[in-house]
Amino acid sequence: MKPHAHLTREVDASRGGPSTAAFFDFDGTLLAGFSVFFFLLRQYLNGRVSAGEAMDQVLAVAEYGLKRLDFAGVLDQFTLAMSGHSDEEMWKLAGEVFRKDLAGRLYPESRALLKAHQDKGHTVVLLSSATQYQLALVAEELGVEHVICTRLEVEDGLLTGYMEGPACYGAEKHRAAEAFARSRRISLKRSWFYSDGAEDLPLLEAVGHPRLLNPDKKLTMIAQERDWPIRRFDSRGSTRLSDLVRTGLVYGSFIPSFLVGAPAWLLNRSRRDVINLGLSIWADFGSAVAGLDVKVSGEEHLWENRPAVFIFNHQSATDVLILARLLRQDYTGMTKQEMKNNPLLGPALQFADAVFIDRQGNADPAEVARPALDKLAAGLSIAIAPEGHRSAGYRLGPFKKGAFHIAMQAGVPIVPIVIANSSDSLPKSAVLIRPATIEVKILEPVSTADWDASTMDQHVRYCRELFLSELGQSDQRERT
Repeated sequence: MKPHAHLTREVDASRGGPSTAAFFDFDGTLLAGFSVFFFLLRQYLNGRVSAGEAMDQVLAVAEYGLKRLDFAGVLDQFTLAMSGHSDEEMWKLAGEVFRKDLAGRLYPESRALLKAHQDKGHTVVLLSSATQYQLALVAEELGVEHVICTRLEVEDGLLTGYMEGPACYGAEKHRAAEAFARSRRISLKRSWFYSDGAEDLPLLEAVGHPRLLNPDKKLTMIAQERDWPIRRFDSRGSTRLSDLVRTGLVYGSFIPSFLVGAPAWLLNRSRRDVINLGLSIWADFGSAVAGLDVKVSGEEHLWENRPAVFIFNHQSATDVLILARLLRQDYTGMTKQEMKNNPLLGPALQFADAVFIDRQGNADPAEVARPALDKLAAGLSIAIAPEGHRSAGYRLGPFKKGAFHIAMQAGVPIVPIVIANSSDSLPKSAVLIRPATIEVKILEPVSTADWDASTMDQHVRYCRELFLSELGQSDQRERT
């Protein structure tokens, strides 16, 4: 499964092996915007800095973005503001900022380029003036081992307000990359550097493959003079009117799609016919206005054994739309109990035979499973996300056992639906839907005929490994 394959052809055709490096800048290159801004925002919202302190720092970031302040001024503001904060507190903040802000602002296209280098066996490095707190969880999400950055000094568990060594910026970034390359016998002339800023010119000139992603005005002019490749992405960042319109149409068309099925109800009194027709209409109309181009392989496995328990990895709210487009009829989903109280979606979900579950862990597991077993016995399939919640990025989370117990007790197969990149359209932290090409692969049904409770752990592990293999991920669990 290879999203954005058209962007990665050059990398795919290049020489492989660890003696070639791919250096990636962070802010503006991998991330839409400045990560430090989100740290400052969360600091203020959590009451850790005053409004005045936060405003001073935000203005410094804005001035830097407008090229009216050099990086040293921004970094001085940030390091002084963090003085006295505990290292433990900063890592907690880093986790919150990653989940709520950064994960959803990583450019899908830049991620695809980075993944292409990993697939070639290149030594991939995050090389940024940002701090360890801004980069560590991003590196974990992207599966990047090497991070070269500005490191804030910590003594006795507290930030001192100083840096460990020089800031990783401009000429220092070039020196750090050269030292890294020497220590690992990497050839810079065969290596790549992705950047958006003219301050990175020394390293761009040193590598054999300078590649500019969303470059600033000065770097754009230099690139045009030197015939360096330029790519610009608009999949993240500023809000467009079209995004507002498509998002409104997707959500606003849900209930009207079912009303279209009213004649079926009047003619044959079949609620299931109304549900099947309504879901099909919403799936086709909603995915069209959302700009979702869903590329599916293995579609025949959706119809081989029904009813079934369809399991899918959950990256985005648009997964519901994708599943409606795939499964079409005679299925329902599982959702949290609280959705019953939603004044808009609650009645619609109940009408659509959704199974509501108590996620607080207080209910008897047998009681939780019974409604799903009743649906399966009546001939309906069930769609379940075994992760239990949406992931912050692409990385697959741990699987809960509920879906597998339900399939075993009902005597129906498990059908894995692997969604490569639905977060490209609507990541967890976002509100607006953006157009995207989504890669989906339906795997062969997994029989549960010989399963029993004593071997459930190995069955869950086997199914999760199927997803990891298709997604090209290791068994790394998300850091919390």
